[in-house]
Amino acid sequence: MKKLVVLGMGVCMVLAFASCKSSESAYKKAYEKAKQQELAEPQVEAPVEVTPVVAAPVTTPKATDTTGVRQEKVTVVSGTDGLKDYSVVVGSFGVKANAEGLKDWLDGQGYNATIAFNAEKAMYRVIVSSFADKAAAIDARNAFKAKYPSRTDFQGAWLLYRIY
Repeated sequence: MKKLVVLGMGVCMVLAFASCKSSESAYKKAYEKAKQQELAEPQVEAPVEVTPVVAAPVTTPKATDTTGVRQEKVTVVSGTDGLKDYSVVVGSFGVKANAEGLKDWLDGQGYNATIAFNAEKAMYRVIVSSFADKAAAIDARNAFKAKYPSRTDFQGAWLLYRIY
């Protein structure tokens, strides 16, 4: 009986080693074959057709710029409640004290800044000016950015469309 078990194990081991193939994978073989075919084929480049490009004149939109316009429902918490439809926002803060610090600085610069609160986002918006029409608000935002070119935080000024 022991001889049969030892013989059976020996046969199993012989079959296990006999069924092993080389360590080279089928993927590697396929890759090598494709690489050889690629090298064997002559490389022919198709002619490239070049079309001349005509430069169109660049026009800068004056008052039709819609970048940086957000619609929010806000309530005035500091300053005069003279907000119209479009306002120029120069700072947004989660802490009211930070918003008041910027408002005080802007008031010292000659602006009559206002702080508005967006309850949905829990953010205080610092507003430097407010207008009834979008074109005037865009012009005021661009003028504000131009007045403080070295202040990177002011270069992100945007327009707020007030929802009632």
